[in-house]
Amino acid sequence: MPPVLDFGNITKEYTSPVTRKRVVALQDFSLQVEAGEIFGFLGPNGAGKTTAIHLAMGFMRPTSGHGRMLGRPFGDARTRRRVGFLAENVALYHRTADRLLSFYGGLNGLGGSALRQQASQVLQYVGLPQESSRNVGKFSRGMLQRIGLAQALINDPELLIVDEPTSALDPIARIMVRELFLKFKRAGKTLFLSSHLLSEVEAVCDRVAIIAGGKIRRIGRTAELLQSKDQLQIVCKSVNPVAIPGGTVRDGLVSFAVENKDQRQAIEKVWSLDGEIVSVNPVRRSLEEIFLEVTNEAASAESGT
Repeated sequence: MPPVLDFGNITKEYTSPVTRKRVVALQDFSLQVEAGEIFGFLGPNGAGKTTAIHLAMGFMRPTSGHGRMLGRPFGDARTRRRVGFLAENVALYHRTADRLLSFYGGLNGLGGSALRQQASQVLQYVGLPQESSRNVGKFSRGMLQRIGLAQALINDPELLIVDEPTSALDPIARIMVRELFLKFKRAGKTLFLSSHLLSEVEAVCDRVAIIAGGKIRRIGRTAELLQSKDQLQIVCKSVNPVAIPGGTVRDGLVSFAVENKDQRQAIEKVWSLDGEIVSVNPVRRSLEEIFLEVTNEAASAESGT
């Protein structure tokens, strides 16, 4: 099955309006997003994330390279009806929520009772059914974020592209949106998620790519990226925690981290203390640690240090 999103060696350059110098936003950028996955797209400000999204949506053209979305070249007008899009900065017409959704549904070829039913359903999805007759110009920032997500879902898209979808939401609304994304995936659809909220990405994404300086610096399955290649977490019981430097106790179990090369020695020490090994697993790192590591490496490489 072909990728849902396919960036092929894309380079995008701009001319700075101030210095008149060429600025490279993306350089030989290649990325494939497969059907049915939630894909996390991460990077610091100015890394090229929004440029990549705008290229996929056809808002601009690459300087070189090519791309395809749902099997068609980037910018194909008919393909957009199969895609939902939420920009980072939500800007919507000031009209009631139900009329707003009807407007965007009409742009996607929907109408009649099917559109009314879909509008009611997506308002339920984002927790705003009681606000259907309220003008969105009076919405709070978090409510605007949610009605923006509703318009991205109005056409029941095969592919949903969202840029910072939970940045203005409170914790309860974030959980609701997280469950909505997982439901979207269970329906066999694809989500391309760009976000700075790394805990949210870690919770829902099957794969993650980290971009810096217009290039992908690391990509892989989320679970594999978060596993340390250098350290192991050993959990044991029936051991005095005082005898284990750096050990922590929880529910009667003692856990501690060791370097891979010290695994045998650590296990034998537990046995010598008449303890029992419960588990030995790679240390799980946070996505925040990975992100900082990758962006620091990229910054050092670009500065030559």
